[in-house]
Amino acid sequence: MEKEKELSRSILNLLGGQENLVSLSHCMTRLRVTIKDPTKVQLHGLKELSDVLGVVHSADHYQIILGPGKVARIAHHMAGETGMTPEEVPDEKADTPHQNSTLMRRFLQRLANIFVPLIPAIVASGMLLGLTNVILHTQLLANLLGITSESPIILLLSAMSKVVFTYLAIFVGINTAREFGGTPALGGVAGGLIIFPDIGNVSLYGEALVPGRGGLIGVLLAAWFISITERYIRRFIPNTIDIIITPTLALLITGFATYTLLQPLGGWIADGITDGLKALLETGGMLGATLSGAVLAGTFLPLVMTGLHQGLIPIHMELLNKTGLDPLWPILGMAGAGQVGAALAIYLKTKNTTLKTVIKGGVPVGILGIGEPLIYGVTLPLGRPFITACLGAAVGGAIQGALGTATVAIGVSGLPGALLLAKGHLLHFMVGLVAAYGAGFLFTWLFGFTREMDHTYTGKSASPAKEAPKTHSLHSPTSS
Repeated sequence: MEKEKELSRSILNLLGGQENLVSLSHCMTRLRVTIKDPTKVQLHGLKELSDVLGVVHSADHYQIILGPGKVARIAHHMAGETGMTPEEVPDEKADTPHQNSTLMRRFLQRLANIFVPLIPAIVASGMLLGLTNVILHTQLLANLLGITSESPIILLLSAMSKVVFTYLAIFVGINTAREFGGTPALGGVAGGLIIFPDIGNVSLYGEALVPGRGGLIGVLLAAWFISITERYIRRFIPNTIDIIITPTLALLITGFATYTLLQPLGGWIADGITDGLKALLETGGMLGATLSGAVLAGTFLPLVMTGLHQGLIPIHMELLNKTGLDPLWPILGMAGAGQVGAALAIYLKTKNTTLKTVIKGGVPVGILGIGEPLIYGVTLPLGRPFITACLGAAVGGAIQGALGTATVAIGVSGLPGALLLAKGHLLHFMVGLVAAYGAGFLFTWLFGFTREMDHTYTGKSASPAKEAPKTHSLHSPTSS
């Protein structure tokens, strides 16, 4: 406890002190801060702290990688020192994407700000859903417990696991409105417009409306539209009647716009994305699926480094919404497995005690699907092992693609991801996972590590990545 308090004070001092902090938050592994004056930050000192695995920064945003568990406690101590809460953002500009970032990066950061706060609920629901599937699909276990699909405990577990997915449109609508400066409750209503069952009784232009058509893409469009509409209307409405007139007109306009334009447009976009991914994994038979899986898994770690992986969350959800299965999730999960294999090879070859210590701390959480400690503490600082880890991931991804492995939910990756698998896919997943471990190990043992790296290793990632989205990171293939 005292050591963590001292670490939090050291980090705060090296960031320029309490008066230099604008916001404070944390994700699964990173302490995230926005600071006023970057010139007051002692970056070298931050990287040299023994408990800091790496520092990623861009402009006035700093992400200090501490690892799971520890980061929450450090954030708590810093909150006590500064009077902030870990989610507090006192200056609205702190959440504004940096002006020098690309349009695509700003778009993906918006998506991350919308979806990442929902991750704890998605992870918990996915785990419960996976647990229910394991019980029902393991005949021996079901017989031992005397459980069937109609047992009260199974019905209750199923209900608990499906709440967030059933009402995800409303949650996403709320966060979208908040992100674009609208009223969160109106954003939730806009999301509800997409999924409300009664619209199935309405026909427009000779076709019946379909509840859920457009999925989360439609929800994003509708919630964005109501936020923009609300802000525009408010400019012309007197304050005395604003609470009545503005939301009423915003909802009325958005409702008609949603059912005549936004929902069909969202459906067209969602169909294009999901059909495109399915075609990518199905075209060319097993060879095409193998190559696609290898490319997707092998290139995922660089995507994680930039934070762009958060933009994949709605795609995962659309695949599940349309087909009930997500073949992309197990493929991308191989990225972390390749890293674990690479780290194990380095552990056996290195004589550097600091490197061994970092690996001992990073491998267990890496097996559980959290890859940041190994990325920024081991493979990236060494350079070549990062590449061999990606190659190991590509082998695992190729196998998952070839075997058609898929999950029934998203939530966690690594070894616990086995709980999310569709019935009959456990063996496929484990074969790919072990292959990724083995390939990452073999490539690194043969080509990825040299004795000179023992002398050059500093324990920290020296090259700052581009700005990654703030708030929570995902304990999953889409986590860093």
